[in-house]
Amino acid sequence: RTVKAITGRQIFQPLHALRTAEKSLLPGYHPFEWKPPLKNVSSNTEVGIIDGLSGIQRLVDDYPVDTIAKRFRYDAALVSALMDMEEDILEGLKTKDLDDYLKGPFTVVVKESCDGMGDVSEKHGCGPPVPEKAVRFSFTLMSITVAHDKGSSNIFEESKPNSELCCKPLCLMLADESDHETLTAILSPLVAEREAMKNSVLILDMAGIPRMFKFVFRGTGYDEKLVREVEGLEASGSTYICTLCDATRQEASQNLILHSITRSHTENLERYEVWRSNPFHETVEELRDRVKGVSAKPFIETVPSIDALH
Repeated sequence: RTVKAITGRQIFQPLHALRTAEKSLLPGYHPFEWKPPLKNVSSNTEVGIIDGLSGIQRLVDDYPVDTIAKRFRYDAALVSALMDMEEDILEGLKTKDLDDYLKGPFTVVVKESCDGMGDVSEKHGCGPPVPEKAVRFSFTLMSITVAHDKGSSNIFEESKPNSELCCKPLCLMLADESDHETLTAILSPLVAEREAMKNSVLILDMAGIPRMFKFVFRGTGYDEKLVREVEGLEASGSTYICTLCDATRQEASQNLILHSITRSHTENLERYEVWRSNPFHETVEELRDRVKGVSAKPFIETVPSIDALH
């Protein structure tokens, strides 16, 4: 739990400060299953808060690993969020004159967000030596549609998608958002779980009936700094000014009218391979021009949003 202090700073509270009622709202409380089972993900559903770097036994840059990040398993967190919305879903079915025993499949659109939380340091604390900045990865259930005999109906639409009330935290890490290696180490398992869920159907008991849910993930909740970070682009002072196309500052200043989205996650990955292997034995300048500013391995696919610079 994080609490905003009077000073406006974030204060982290330990887990035992949660009340019992609050614990039952945490992921890991409801049984569910996946068909087919998720690849490389345990079928155990009673998974609450886990160590963000479980499975990595060494220190990351000299920080004690068990203190650096805490997270939920992605599927358990989604189930918890859906169960929170059970009444909304049943109400939505009723409003659309659909039987409340419909099994689905329900399609859930999930907005993913990740942002730095700034300075969370203890000024006079005696905790472990960890970075003094935090990053939070969270998601919001944006809409739910259900397929039925006559087509499909939208039974839920989040009315306040930017409210903190519907924004579910998934992973909290003590790391600097500019630290590509630590961010990759901590978020890669989440991304792997998400990729596994794209090809599987969740079976979840809701109001006593097993229902099927499919998920669509949209990574739109990233600011420019983080888009550059997770898509492997150079930082924002780069000549390559735009996160959506290959324009340089010079080109962008001359062409203020014609725009098209040309960058993609797949292309960024291909360009990173070129940057890494330099197959044409070019100089650094030539190579950089070829890959248009991709200089690290992209590890999260983001959805282009309107606040790109160009």
